[in-house]
Amino acid sequence: MNYQVVVLGGGPGGYVAAIKAAQCGLKVALVEKDSLGGTCLNRGCIPTKALLRSAEVYETINKAKEFGIEASPVSVDAKRIFARKDGIVKQLVNGVKGLIQANKIDLYIGSGKVITPHKVEINEKSGITTITTEKLILATGSKPFVPAIAGFDLPGVITSDEALDLGVIPKSMVIIGGGVIGLEFAYLMQTFGCKVTIIEMMPVLLPMADKEAVEVLVRSLEKLGVTFFTNAKVSKIAKAEANLVVEYQIDNIAYRVEGEKVLVSTGRAVSIAGIETLHLHGKKGIPVNAQMETSISGVYAIGDVVGGIQLAHVASAQGIVAAQNAAGMNSSYHGDAIPSCIYTNPEVAWVGMNEQAAKEKYGNIKVGKFPFQASGKAMAYGETNGFVKIICEEQYGEIVGVHIVGPHATDLISEGVLAKSMEATLEELAHVIHPHPTLSEAIMEAAHVTMGQGIHFIAK
Repeated sequence: MNYQVVVLGGGPGGYVAAIKAAQCGLKVALVEKDSLGGTCLNRGCIPTKALLRSAEVYETINKAKEFGIEASPVSVDAKRIFARKDGIVKQLVNGVKGLIQANKIDLYIGSGKVITPHKVEINEKSGITTITTEKLILATGSKPFVPAIAGFDLPGVITSDEALDLGVIPKSMVIIGGGVIGLEFAYLMQTFGCKVTIIEMMPVLLPMADKEAVEVLVRSLEKLGVTFFTNAKVSKIAKAEANLVVEYQIDNIAYRVEGEKVLVSTGRAVSIAGIETLHLHGKKGIPVNAQMETSISGVYAIGDVVGGIQLAHVASAQGIVAAQNAAGMNSSYHGDAIPSCIYTNPEVAWVGMNEQAAKEKYGNIKVGKFPFQASGKAMAYGETNGFVKIICEEQYGEIVGVHIVGPHATDLISEGVLAKSMEATLEELAHVIHPHPTLSEAIMEAAHVTMGQGIHFIAK
């Protein structure tokens, strides 16, 4: 079969690129070795959020008395929680299949291997199929990064992939790595009664996020029962009588902690399986230009395999750009307004620079915060922990960073993304009429505070 575009990898970058290429009038083939939707839909974004929603509901029911409602006793059915997650994933995968069919894209399920920039070999169940193409889009994604830790191969030591299919809530868990994935699993497991300990090698958690926002999250998780150790280097995982033992060092002093399960959550590594022959992979991923094109003309790379910020919405945006350029259009990817989200309770989300980075770049900056404690909707909602913080450069008042910790932060951040991408100023954001009462008002209020003209909050 001869195609105008072949996309290797059916994740949120790959299948979106395939759809966009088909919408541009090209004959498209999509190759996926496993299940459509990639890591995000099958082993990442969606299944974790489904499980986290169950934790949120459980937590809300346990606080029902605060709302004048009696709801007891409350119990957890882990099998049904995980089954609900599986059902959501299955439904969405079928939805992606429908989109592929509706856009008349040829789908190949099997391991793809690039022979040349214009020839791909697919190992399907029925045998080997060879297809040719004018343009090639690489979207092979990533896989959990496994550090060289002695004892990693012991039973009970898992990555996020296996954690999503546990089917039960362990009594205790040690999480190696305090990044986004580690924190989300910590909230999930601790909420359901699992004793969680996080061991993080760095001196601080989430250095790209706002320091104060991270402090709010950490205090909340500590109140829930999570234990944190930072500046801690894991040296070994060993078997104890009934549990696993994680040995680590802080300032050259040896410590150890036990857990029924050990979750290794130390980031993700790019996956170049099937594309090695192109010799495009650099130290941190495949280098591309603003058009998402590699050093080989007509070969594009998108998503996690490029390296950098490994997020589903980044992969999708890059996929659209690559597909448009493959169709002969002139499209560029702009990555200066990318939202990052953590789906814990409270949620954390941000776009742009934190205070330290803004000071280093601009020197003089303005910073303002509006706490959810001053929000009528947040009080009615029963979630007043957190704030909205806006950072702008002083000369023009242009917004360079928005950081939110609190209820629905991951939804609210979109307004900050729009403001950042449109190079909006504080005055422009402050003068936009927001509906009352809503959580989104906090963004407008934060803009007023940053201008030194707080309406419903007096900054001290």
